[in-house]
Amino acid sequence: MSRSKLRPVFKRLWLLAPVATLGVGCSSTWGCDPDENWEQQTFPLPATLRDGSVPTQDTSCEALCDALGAKTPCSRVTEERADGSVVESVSCEAHFLCEGRRPEGLCSDGAVASETPALGALFAKMAHLEAASVPAFERLAAELAEHGAPEHLVRAARRSAKDEVRHADAMESLARRHGAPMPELKVAPFQARSLEALAIENAVEGCVRETYGALLAGWQARSAEDAQVRESLGTIAPDELRHAELSWAIDAWALEQLSPEARERVEAARREAWRELERDAASSHLPDEVARHSGLPTAEVARGLLRELASELMPGALA
Repeated sequence: MSRSKLRPVFKRLWLLAPVATLGVGCSSTWGCDPDENWEQQTFPLPATLRDGSVPTQDTSCEALCDALGAKTPCSRVTEERADGSVVESVSCEAHFLCEGRRPEGLCSDGAVASETPALGALFAKMAHLEAASVPAFERLAAELAEHGAPEHLVRAARRSAKDEVRHADAMESLARRHGAPMPELKVAPFQARSLEALAIENAVEGCVRETYGALLAGWQARSAEDAQVRESLGTIAPDELRHAELSWAIDAWALEQLSPEARERVEAARREAWRELERDAASSHLPDEVARHSGLPTAEVARGLLRELASELMPGALA
């Protein structure tokens, strides 16, 4: 996948994003434990229910979560503050679709306490993913050098690791602004591996998941109602596009070094990664308010973007 093809695809899809008018961007097969991304989070009560009525003390948590675009299990939450005031909220489940390059051996999932505000929890998960990309790129640079890759690929991987440090800081700032701490990052010690193993991980985590994550970052930069989110993602998105281009450049080099049988295994892993990502996108379930402020697309739009991207980058993968 060349730079001359990837950038026009991204620009065309980014133009489909609704532009925010108010003035006020996860799962991988490489972690220690599969992460379903369904998390219990606390939300302010909705102003209205699905039928247009106003919530009351008798309104069920199921109805409240439905109005928020979240799902059950659920519970109503009452908090008494220091000044004596009482704040009511509701705890529901939400599915956060966050994508990017994750290192083999990632043992933490970026989850925060269930009482954390949903928007903060989303940005905390994004910050965790950006932080996880730092050791992923550091390892990639070292392995590329070890396997005799061109120096420009090694340098680009090292630069990408530095980019991800800035990205993690930016997402952590958004998370803390919305009441969430930075999740702890745990990555198991790396083990030496073959060029084929590197190529498979790069195909899955870079050519598929990070490429789609870069598309989402640009979408958020245009669509988020929160001005700080637009500003942060507007800075991050161009970097992530370069990272996606690097993934495809590494892919092209690595495939040239591998046997036909190994290349087939890389392509099979890439094809399955597109399919798994489509399942993730179809099941994403963000509350409406979180989607608006973060700029993330709805499940239907996310799946459509993914299918369009896959049709350009690997025709037939999602046929």
